[in-house]
Amino acid sequence: MEKKEAITALAALAHDTRLDIFRLLVSWESDQAEEAGLAAGAIADKLSLPAPTLSFHLKELSRSGLVEGRREGRSIIYRARLGSLRAVADFLLHDCCSATSPRIRSITP
Repeated sequence: MEKKEAITALAALAHDTRLDIFRLLVSWESDQAEEAGLAAGAIADKLSLPAPTLSFHLKELSRSGLVEGRREGRSIIYRARLGSLRAVADFLLHDCCSATSPRIRSITP
């Protein structure tokens, strides 16, 4: 992951409504891809968000690569892209927590 991508993803999660949406979508993840995710209307209901507000935040999360949507009939089902979240975590941990990091070397036997 490039620095710019990490910044975009972290900025997307730095808003309380987007973080709530992402956490909700993570809680609805499933091993079966066709079962994972929530329709936009269900997200709006569960978080008590007006449709335009939800649409704006889903657009930002999608742009960041943390959320994806798929069309099912007249609905769009949104799901968290956990691989993207892992990539952000790996990016953050790569330098600071590697075995070659002076801080890590100082605390490991």
